[in-house]
Amino acid sequence: MTPPSKPAAASEKEPVAGACPQCGARDLARYPVLAAGGWFEVVKCQRCLHSVSREPWHRLGYIKLGRAEL
Repeated sequence: MTPPSKPAAASEKEPVAGACPQCGARDLARYPVLAAGGWFEVVKCQRCLHSVSREPWHRLGYIKLGRAEL
């Protein structure tokens, strides 16, 4: 069995249009994070790390459960 080309938990940041309300930088990105309350999808400024938005993400993060075939 060959190892995957990327770790399963690796996530790429998705660029988001707009400017940071804190510092004005036009460098926003969307990506999942694990916090005390579970997994969230956040939009953060990549310069000052100000959180622009934070929405609940998949309950188990990167783990995807498949349906068992009967």
